[in-house]
Amino acid sequence: MITFEVCANSVASAMAAQEGGANRVELCDNLNEGGTTPSWGQIAIARKLLTIPLYVLIRPRGGDFLYTDQEFDIMKADIQQCVQMQCDGVVFGILTSTGQVDIKRCRELLDVAQPLPATFHRAFDVCADPFQALEDIIHLGFARILTSGKESNAPAGANLITQLVNKAQNRISIMPGSGINEQNLTVLLQNTGVREFHASVQTQVLSSMQYHNSKVAMSSNAAEYTINQTDSKRVSAMVTIAGQS
Repeated sequence: MITFEVCANSVASAMAAQEGGANRVELCDNLNEGGTTPSWGQIAIARKLLTIPLYVLIRPRGGDFLYTDQEFDIMKADIQQCVQMQCDGVVFGILTSTGQVDIKRCRELLDVAQPLPATFHRAFDVCADPFQALEDIIHLGFARILTSGKESNAPAGANLITQLVNKAQNRISIMPGSGINEQNLTVLLQNTGVREFHASVQTQVLSSMQYHNSKVAMSSNAAEYTINQTDSKRVSAMVTIAGQS
């Protein structure tokens, strides 16, 4: 069986993922920054409504994965909250300034997360040596690695993803993510041998606002009257494709 994890940017997206037949949700915020930790309110309501497993992204800001002591304390506090809220897992990754897995800090966060399993996220894609990072992450005890194969998207990184699957030898799950859609999923699954994949499968939902002020933009993308949200029909289509692969 192929596991489909949906990257959900809101409770509404998480519910659409569940409705479409996804196996797991990774809840986050600010996907335009690569994802950050959602609010505790989002986590609490998602936990209340979802019947499928809920993982939460632990990332205090966009940008790199080299964190200050204060940011590290924030990550610990967020993980503690996820444990208390009975989430099913957490997602994080920390690197050193030279692009190595920060073993000390990752181990400390894994201890805080007990008994929840953890995914090492796409910080992996900006590490210096993917094969050394793979061994470090396995040794630490992460459940899986989310990766685009150190390329801009997973289809482009399929060669490295395949190598990682072979090197891992079932010691950890390799989960491709980024740029996966209905058109490329079958080839990616068949060529890499992965058993999990990660996608947001979103669509634009028009705002219900009747009054628009075109002179004011609250964000850099200037899309004040549309919302990006997971599409349950696209999720269902991906689930069908995965089942046929």
